[in-house]
Amino acid sequence: MAADQGSSPSLRPGVPPTASSPAAPVVTVAGPRVHRAEEVLTPEAVAFVVGLHRAFEGRRQELLARRKARRAEIAAAGTLDFLPETAEIRAADWKVAEAPRALQDRRVEITGPTDRKMVINALNSGARVWLADFEDATSPTWENVVSGQVNLIDAYEGRIDFTTPAGKAYTLRPAAELATVVVRPRGWHLDENHLLVDGTPVAGAFLDFGLYFFHNAARLLAKGADDPNSGPYFYLPKTESHLEARLWNDVFTHAQAELGIPRGTIRATVLIETITAAFEMDEILYELRDHAAGLNAGRWDYLFSIVKNFRDAGEHYILPDRNSVTMASPFMAAYTRLLVQTCHKRGAHAIGGMAAFIPSRKDPEVNAAALEKVKADKDREAGTGFDGSWVAHPDLVSVARASFDAVLGERPNQKDHPGPSEPVTAAQLLDIAGAGGTCTHAGLHNAVQVGIRYIEAWLRGLGAVGIFNMMEDAATAEISRSQIWQWIHNGVVLSDTGEKATAELVRALVATELAELLAELGEDAYSAGRWREAAKLFEQVALAEEFADFLTLPALPLLG
Repeated sequence: MAADQGSSPSLRPGVPPTASSPAAPVVTVAGPRVHRAEEVLTPEAVAFVVGLHRAFEGRRQELLARRKARRAEIAAAGTLDFLPETAEIRAADWKVAEAPRALQDRRVEITGPTDRKMVINALNSGARVWLADFEDATSPTWENVVSGQVNLIDAYEGRIDFTTPAGKAYTLRPAAELATVVVRPRGWHLDENHLLVDGTPVAGAFLDFGLYFFHNAARLLAKGADDPNSGPYFYLPKTESHLEARLWNDVFTHAQAELGIPRGTIRATVLIETITAAFEMDEILYELRDHAAGLNAGRWDYLFSIVKNFRDAGEHYILPDRNSVTMASPFMAAYTRLLVQTCHKRGAHAIGGMAAFIPSRKDPEVNAAALEKVKADKDREAGTGFDGSWVAHPDLVSVARASFDAVLGERPNQKDHPGPSEPVTAAQLLDIAGAGGTCTHAGLHNAVQVGIRYIEAWLRGLGAVGIFNMMEDAATAEISRSQIWQWIHNGVVLSDTGEKATAELVRALVATELAELLAELGEDAYSAGRWREAAKLFEQVALAEEFADFLTLPALPLLG
């Protein structure tokens, strides 16, 4: 370990405190031992993270408090609108910085956690970009957090490999054929309880960003512009306002100055996966304009955010079965139109949503039908102006690439495409009722199944989980449990059975699911899992009177 209990690394690497500087903090690394952790948790790297914490933790806490105040305002008003105080920014003529060469062509991006096998497969996948995920696709055990950093360093040094127990070996292709890495640190709301500064946990965002930037910024720049991994690039999740983007921008400026890296070297793509951020896209790009690379449309978290913010705002905001809400639903189409319009007006990339299907070699008919849906979705995105899109499985890279190749040809992007000309209004963004669809017993049952199965895997340290031929992450569990909460608290009657959605009905479905899992897995495998813990946590976040902002918050103490 780099810093045992009671050690006091200085605020800046190699610079001890002086009489006029703040007292050296007490830093505690409380996590279990992780192989090769000492290579990542060096005194200098830990001190760099501590510096981020001391400089910005106060503002992070203020912004988290502001989220609660904003939610109360939305609950009182029952609506949301574009900010009048930033109208001048939306009306002004400005653009973000030009994208570096490695981020000019982003027509296909693959996502996934940073375990060793995934690092190799993602880099080798043929996608232009790999979203290396420390957030929703990673269960933040200390092992996963630390070893993920080790794996990325090994990949950049060309020394990463992996062999399965059956003897199958995985190695990297030549550097020029690899995907560009864009790291997604955790959102502002998550603490890292294994690293404490004066007894206070650091933000997971500071740790993930700080360790990666400290160890790799100079290493990546040294590779030169011809290498696909020639700079430190990031995806920023769960952003709820331009003020949160401003904090990230200040973190970037601080970090670059601390390490002597030129300002603007960092480039960040922001996930517009909250309803409040959808009303501040221009402002978010403006705050990050020297560091901005684009915006991304994240489906499940966006729906979750709508439910969370408008959960008690009446019938108009009740979301139907989640699987019936597609990106072609009117309110989702308005959101994606606005994203493309905003990005291209400002010279930024517009990145589309996830194709989460996991191809199966056992069922050709299911495969064919699902791949046709993926193709239609990617054709729609490319045709409406997006510059690229996400897939969750390497076998989908070629499908998405074909859709974008057909539109882009040899062009790296279509930022000259202004997007659909129709202006987007606040009413269109909030027209949830216009999606149609119904709330069904089948949808309720599916939400219980997916929620429990995902949470159980997450408790065992798996953040990206194949469930019913779909690659699921924490966002899926969030929308599943939040829909249940909304349906119960709004007295929804299920259209296919006539039953009312109640806590008792959900508990019965949970009990049925556990019984079916026991029969499916057998006694030994079931007992080896964490099914009862998962069910208890799922009931807690789906049925409690008070709505939990994120299910991961009560779940974190259950991790190693």
